[in-house]
This record gives sequence, C-alpha cells and structure tokens, in this order.
Amino acid sequence: MEKQMNFLDRNEFNFEPSQKVVDAIRNFDPKELCFYTRIYDQGKKSVISVRLSEIYGVPEEQVLLAYGGEDILKNAIHYFLMNGDNKTILIPQFSWWYYNRVASECGGVFEMYPLYEQDDTFAYNVDEVIEYTNRVHPRMLLLASPNNPTGNSLTSAEIGRIMENIPADTMVLVDEAYASFITSDTDYIAPLVNKYANLIISRTLSKFYGLPGLRCGFGFIGKGHDQFISYINKYLGYNRFSEAVALAALDSDEHYRRVADDMDWGRQLYKKELAHLPGFKVYKSVANFILIKYPVEIKERLQKALADQNYKIKFMGDKGLESCLRITLGRKEQTQTVVDTILKIVKE
Repeated sequence: MEKQMNFLDRNEFNFEPSQKVVDAIRNFDPKELCFYTRIYDQGKKSVISVRLSEIYGVPEEQVLLAYGGEDILKNAIHYFLMNGDNKTILIPQFSWWYYNRVASECGGVFEMYPLYEQDDTFAYNVDEVIEYTNRVHPRMLLLASPNNPTGNSLTSAEIGRIMENIPADTMVLVDEAYASFITSDTDYIAPLVNKYANLIISRTLSKFYGLPGLRCGFGFIGKGHDQFISYINKYLGYNRFSEAVALAALDSDEHYRRVADDMDWGRQLYKKELAHLPGFKVYKSVANFILIKYPVEIKERLQKALADQNYKIKFMGDKGLESCLRITLGRKEQTQTVVDTILKIVKE
C-alpha cells in the first residue's frame, strides 16, 4: 500500500477537525442545498456574518465574507487600485508572493518596504513604515501579521500607530490569516475598524480552524465603504453547506487551542534540536509554520531523504531567503520525523 504523503509545505492542517465540525458535516441535510438562504431578506449577508458580528463586536454590515482569505485580498486590491489614478500598493519584503501577483493582475504598481532580521526574528520598523507610506502616498498599504514566511507580527498598538500617522486616503489591508495562533484576544479589532475608515482586517478559517479546503474567508472594514461592500458581497447568499461547517468551527475554539499547543511543542523541538547546529538559525514564529536557516549544501540530500519518507517541506526560493526552509507545524510524530531527518543528514 502506498504511504500517505505528509504535506508540510503549504501551511495546511495535519490534525483532526473538531467533533462539532465532523458532526456538522455528517448531519447536514442535502435538501438545504435546494434553496437559497433567506437571511438576505433581513438585510444580512449570511448566518456567518451575523455570528462573526457577535464574536468580534463589529456591526454586521462591516463584516466581509469571501471564498477564502485570498478572495478578500484579491477583491480589495482589485477594487481600490482600479478606482482612481493612484495604483500603488506597498507590500512587505519577504512576504507572500501572491500579494505581488494580485496587484499586477489589475495594473497595480507594487513597491516593497523592508522587514529587518533581528537576532532570531524578523521585524517591521513601524516608524519606517509610517515614513515610507507618507513619502510614497500609495493607494494601499499591506501589512501581514503574522507575516508569511517570516512568522513575525505586529501588535494592535503598532497597527494603531501606523493608522494614526499615515494619509487617511491610503487603504490599509492587514492580512491576519495566522493571527489566531498568537492569542485568542480579538477585542482590538472593533475599536480599530470603528476608528479608522481606511482599514480592512482580513482573516480566514483556513489556518487556525484548519479548513483550507472549505474556502471560507472573512474580514472587517471601516465605515463608509458601501460600494466596496456591494462589490464583494454575494446577493443570493453563500454556500449553505460551508456555512454549517463554518459555524461549527467557530464554536470549537477549545479543540483548536489544543492543536495550537501541539504546534508550540513543535516550535520548541525545532529550536532545541537545531538552533545550536552550525549554519542553522531557527526563527521565532507566531504562526502555524516555522522558518529555519540551514546550510544549503545539504539541500539535495535533505530533499531526497524527506521524499523517501513521503515528506514535503518548503525550500525557499525568495530573494534573500534562499538558504531557508519553511516547515508547517504538523503533528508531533511528523515534527519528530523532520527533525530526525535533518539531524541524520547533518551528521552524514
């Protein structure tokens, strides 16, 4: 029998979904798919937007729903860069390549502002981000927190300081796809989106809730963007099966917090076993992956050794990160296998 592939290269979910999610799938009545939702008759987008409004304390009309977090990014970038003459977006260095592509799709011009390596982490220079934004005066500023692939994040205070000190007509999109791994505190979101009309915060069920295959993203936007909200909304509602599963996931925080604890065990193991090795550096991460610098001369041997065990990790090719690995934090036995394989190749 062919062994199952262990995918640790795309920040997917290698654990079990919550029992509530499993039950929602098993108990879903297929007849529900024969009818559109009727909640839009009440002036609401979805049972999901209503639930998210309750959880995050943001008015339902300011809740965004989309086909995954990437859909919020694409809709927002396309909309704001295609309306008006200013088509510039600022994107963090060492970030998800998809940001650049989305901007290019709609004729946008992207500039990269730097992230800085500091000891065993990467970091934003908040003052420099503010200065850069004021100097360039882009239509959009993108902040990723935590950032993929570096794993660093911004505090809510830092986001607030950026918002307070940049042009009010620069739309700021904060990609928080991985934010739930940092903390369960979401109380900062409502005050930020209520204070700053030019702010979008994007989240997803793909990472913390482990449902990338469900394709369910959500976000929050400041007041006064009725036209954009109309642009991104679906008049006839959303996938009713996805809604049922999403509601179950949102009601399963305890399960996913336990998974996050297992991931933290993995972070600590990588640091303990690899950080002291010559040519290695294990960067701090507050996401569901970890970035590790390694001696590139072992690349081919390591790739083969992992492939022989049906394991796949990300060998970075981004400029400036060519000597790094990005490894999804999987189950304990998966993490142990990757660590043991690296150690074996190093000793050889």
